[in-house]
Amino acid sequence: MNAEELIKTVEGTLINPDADLSKEIKGGCGADLMSDVLASIQPEAVLLTGLCNPQVVRTAQMADVSAIVLVRGKLPPQETIDLANNERIPLITSPYGMFELCGRLYQNGLKSFESSVADGDCSCEQFS
Repeated sequence: MNAEELIKTVEGTLINPDADLSKEIKGGCGADLMSDVLASIQPEAVLLTGLCNPQVVRTAQMADVSAIVLVRGKLPPQETIDLANNERIPLITSPYGMFELCGRLYQNGLKSFESSVADGDCSCEQFS
């Protein structure tokens, strides 16, 4: 899937039209904790998030994310848009929530690109 197909699938709007839409998107991850993204996401994923601050773009750049989708119709501040423009990462807003968007993308062939963090110390209890 490429960014143009992603935009259609999520019924989204591209916020930064100068972004690189040619990157392949091979999987997805939904998260609001950027530490979880850094610990578990695989390259060439789309990041679904409810966060709109510049840290989302910085995290995406560090994790080699192909596109960012902001859920529930959120619009980011100009600082976030400017950073996404500089990094050429597609920044997309969609009216749907994270749960529905994950389902739509999965139905359209994207796999989860989240790896387990159970081996690391996350300061939380593990359930069996």
